[in-house]
Amino acid sequence: MPFSALGLSPELARAAGDLGFSTPTPIQVQAIPAILRGADLTGSAQTGSGKTAAFGLPLLQLLQQGRSQTPRRVRALVLVPTRELAAQVGEVLRSLGQHLPLPLRIAVVFGGVSINPQMMGLRGGADVVVATPGRLLDLLDHNALKLASVELLVLDEADRLLDLGFADELQRLLALLPARRQTLFFSATFPPDVQTLAETLLREPVRVEVPATPDNTPGILQRVIQVDADKRTQLLRHLLKESGWDRVLVFVATRYAAEHVAWKLHQSGVFATPFHGDLSQGKRAEVLAQFKNEQWDVVVTTDLAARGIDIEQLPVVVNYDLPRSAVDYVHRIGRTGRAGESGLAVSFVSNGTEAHFRLIEKRQNLSLPREQLPGFEPTEAEAPVGAGAGGIKGKRPNKKDKLRAAQASLDSGADKSR
Repeated sequence: MPFSALGLSPELARAAGDLGFSTPTPIQVQAIPAILRGADLTGSAQTGSGKTAAFGLPLLQLLQQGRSQTPRRVRALVLVPTRELAAQVGEVLRSLGQHLPLPLRIAVVFGGVSINPQMMGLRGGADVVVATPGRLLDLLDHNALKLASVELLVLDEADRLLDLGFADELQRLLALLPARRQTLFFSATFPPDVQTLAETLLREPVRVEVPATPDNTPGILQRVIQVDADKRTQLLRHLLKESGWDRVLVFVATRYAAEHVAWKLHQSGVFATPFHGDLSQGKRAEVLAQFKNEQWDVVVTTDLAARGIDIEQLPVVVNYDLPRSAVDYVHRIGRTGRAGESGLAVSFVSNGTEAHFRLIEKRQNLSLPREQLPGFEPTEAEAPVGAGAGGIKGKRPNKKDKLRAAQASLDSGADKSR
C-alpha cells in the first residue's frame, strides 16, 4: 500500500520515502486516515514502529490547510518528556515537511539550555511547537508564545510524561488550550493514570493498538549471560574485544555508574563516554551526534537514552544493570533492530538479580536461555526465594504510599487514645 492511498499529499508521500518508509507501517496505516478525518486518537505500538511519522504526516497535511496567517500562530503542539525526544521529533517533522508547497515553521523548545535564543526564535511565530512541559511553561510566563490557537495537541510517550512527574505541568498547560481541538495520545503502555487522562481529554477517540507479531517484531536476538556483579565490567571488555562490536549502547542504573563504567572502559583502551542527565544539554547533544557518526565505540547511559533516541544501524545494546520495569526493558532493547535492521540485546544477570529478570520475562512473555562464558561463571550464592525481585517498578511503595501509611498509623493511634 502506498502512502498516497492513506490520503496524504504527493509531497508528504515523497518525504516519507526519503526517510526510508517504502510502505506504511501498521500503526501508520491505521492512524493516518483517522487523524486526517479529525478524530481524537490513542495509539500504541512497539518501539521503532514509526509512531512519530504516524502523527507527523497527517499533522503537517492538516496544517497546510489555511496556512496563510501572518504572523504565524501556534496551531499544533507536541508535548514530549525529554529534550532528546523533542529534538528528534522536531528533526523528523522538518524532514517530512521539506517538500511542502507552503513551508511550515517548526519550533523545538526544551530546558537545560538558555531560554533567550528560544524566545528570539519564537518572535516570528511558529506553526508547530515541540516542547517539554517545563520549558513551555517558562516561555508562556515570558509571553513568548500563546496557545489560544492550538488546533491539534499531541502527547508523545504519554506514559513517560506522567512517570517523570509532569502531571501538574500538564494540567497547567491543558487549562491554557482551547476546548475545541483534536487530541492525540501516543503511549507505549496505557496504565491507569494515562487511561484516566485520556478519558478526560479525548472525545470518542479512535483506538489504535498494534500488538507485536512475527511480521512486525524487530529482529533482535536477546542473550542473557550469567555473571557475578563484580565481574560485569571485565565481561563487557571481553565481549567488546572478542565480538568486535563497533558501536554499543550500555545501560546502567545510575549516573554515577555511567561515569564509573565509562571511565573503567576508557582506562582499558575502549573509546567510551558517559551519557546522563547531569551533563549539559550541549554535551548531551554532542555525545549523541558523535555516537551516531561512529566516533565513540561505547556510550554508557542511564534510562535517559531508553526512549526517543533513534540511532541508525545500532548493532548492540547491553543491560549492564537490569531496568526497574519490564516496559523499560522493551524500550532499552528497542534502540537496536530498528527500521528493519537486525540487532543484539545482551543482559547481564547475577544470582542476586535472577528473580528480578524472571519477572521481566514473565511480564513480556519471554523465556530466554541462560549462558555462562568460560572464565566468567558466577560464584555468588543464589539469592533467597523472593529476594531480588523488588526492582520491578510498582511493587515497592512509593512516596505517596508511605505518606498514606504514616497518616493511617497516626489515625489509628489517635483512635486508640480516645
